Amino acid sequence: MRLKTRLTERLGIEHPILLAPMGVIAGGRLAAAVSNAGGLGIIGGGYGDADWLDQQFAAAGGSRVGCGFITWSLANNPALLDEVLSRHPSALMLSFGALEPHASRVRAHGTTLICQVQGMKYLREAVDAGADIIVAEGSEAGGHSAHRGVFTLVPEAADYLATHSPGTLLVAAGGVGDGRGLAAALMLGADGVLAGTRFIACEESEAAEGFRQAIIRVDGDATVKSNSVDVVRKRYWPNPEFVVRVLYNRFVAKWHGRERELEQAIDVEHDRFWMAFKAGDAENSGVLMGQVAGIIHDAPPAARIVESMVSQACRLLGSHSPFVTL
Repeated sequence: MRLKTRLTERLGIEHPILLAPMGVIAGGRLAAAVSNAGGLGIIGGGYGDADWLDQQFAAAGGSRVGCGFITWSLANNPALLDEVLSRHPSALMLSFGALEPHASRVRAHGTTLICQVQGMKYLREAVDAGADIIVAEGSEAGGHSAHRGVFTLVPEAADYLATHSPGTLLVAAGGVGDGRGLAAALMLGADGVLAGTRFIACEESEAAEGFRQAIIRVDGDATVKSNSVDVVRKRYWPNPEFVVRVLYNRFVAKWHGRERELEQAIDVEHDRFWMAFKAGDAENSGVLMGQVAGIIHDAPPAARIVESMVSQACRLLGSHSPFVTL
């Protein structure tokens, strides 16, 4: 059995599963693996490293992949968008900032525009910008998010789109790690899901082994939203609503709530943090991960994750579900 939704039809994919464009982690190898398994892999453009993006598109090896950007950071180097669009990505995803003028440039290029939103205000802005697909991100997600939870945001967003923009597709993000989350998202009104943390813990991830093992080891209580990791990385986000969810480790325990002191020690702590990060030290750096870590117990190939999610969702939804096909 397979799942057929508006998302699979619109993107020409087999399964309604998108890879979250996680900066540094969602590279070309992982994006290609998700796409080759029937979903759509989206390379993480992150804060806009042109050389890294060149390497990752090369690593994708010609597979159909998309790319995603942190929108406020993209504004500092708008030429990077044209460089990516020239590669004809399957979709371009914008998150965490003003959508224009980027959205118009994506649409003018004829590329599918995905906008990630964290609340109804941002949803309405995405509709006005002409988004083809909207990702409703809940605060359960790893990395940056706002305050809304998936279980309430997705159905509210679905109702709004049904009335005001019925042609716009909806994808749920945050807390999706297996077929239960996929089935629940479809029942809440989404056309598919976007998953991040589950794919950090897989063979093709760019994450260090220490980070993968940290996700496997902990339960869902082990994360916290903290500005400390952004401060030490010198990533000063302009919208304070978006706070990063990370593993509550030794570094975060020391500096969470003491960010002003951290800034005073930044010359030492910045270098120490990145040395630990490059070494895969999950206790003394930052591991961006969501609450879904509590149901992740292994790091298989991405294809096995996709197939497992789909088969479990099909069983739960049942053969009479409008989404399930033989």
